[in-house]
Amino acid sequence: MTTPTGERADLLDALANARNFLRLTTQNLTDEQATQRTTASELTLAGLIKHVDGAEAGWAHFIQHGQEVMTWDEEAGETWTDTFTPKPGETLAALLARYTETAQRTDALIATLPTLDVAHPLPEAPWFEKGSWTARRVITHLIAETAQHAGHADIIRESLDGQKSMG
Repeated sequence: MTTPTGERADLLDALANARNFLRLTTQNLTDEQATQRTTASELTLAGLIKHVDGAEAGWAHFIQHGQEVMTWDEEAGETWTDTFTPKPGETLAALLARYTETAQRTDALIATLPTLDVAHPLPEAPWFEKGSWTARRVITHLIAETAQHAGHADIIRESLDGQKSMG
């Protein structure tokens, strides 16, 4: 695989930077600390890693296959909130390893797509406008979502033990 240049390199760098800040918030934590609620929010550091990993994997599949892959298993009782909740036995190390694998697959997809203009209709949901998103738009959304959750994680981590990753 050749090294991306131009727009793709810029997008990959921005996504890697946001991922790095998110990962930094979990540095040197135990599983117990990573699943501890430290604010009024239900969010935990492990839950944010799980959610961002799942969201990135879902959006990468969307780029390749369209809206039909943007679902969770409602028949098995899975809900949107479950995307933020580690299951029993899901360790922080395992969640981070899975996130690393997802990031590698996403980066390879971005680097090798024939065009960033490939587009699919968005799934019907109250939080999506009507229309389609290109791969480029999905990637910018991933950057924004990862950066936003890195900010959430930084607040959670500072509330946990005073450690700051950003600032």
